[in-house]
Amino acid sequence: MTYEGPRSELETRLDPEDRVIDDDGIDVTYRIRDAAGTDVMGVLAVTDRVTGEYILEVDVDADSIFAVTAEASDRSDHDGIGGYRLVIETDGEERLAAYDKSTLLVYGESGEILRDRSLIPSGVEI
Repeated sequence: MTYEGPRSELETRLDPEDRVIDDDGIDVTYRIRDAAGTDVMGVLAVTDRVTGEYILEVDVDADSIFAVTAEASDRSDHDGIGGYRLVIETDGEERLAAYDKSTLLVYGESGEILRDRSLIPSGVEI
């Protein structure tokens, strides 16, 4: 996944002046945009949980997202600790942020949540 927007804008969104955004301060979602054909594509969105503002959006193929949610679900079933790490790096591979997450909501083209493709921790109701 590659973010192609202005770096300074992304850095400002990741580190607002008034607070630090930690693992619990972001939400990660994926919405399928084009399910026609064999290469299903969508948009991965990272948002600031407090303000609701987008931190970044990036085009990602659905298979990559489904692999993340499946692997995290399998780990959760095996050892009770499901989750994934979202790492945001520059093109030069400089790490800007890393977040440990346990939820990744996946939505279909019509906006319906795809529970079987999402990563939803037990005890969380959507």
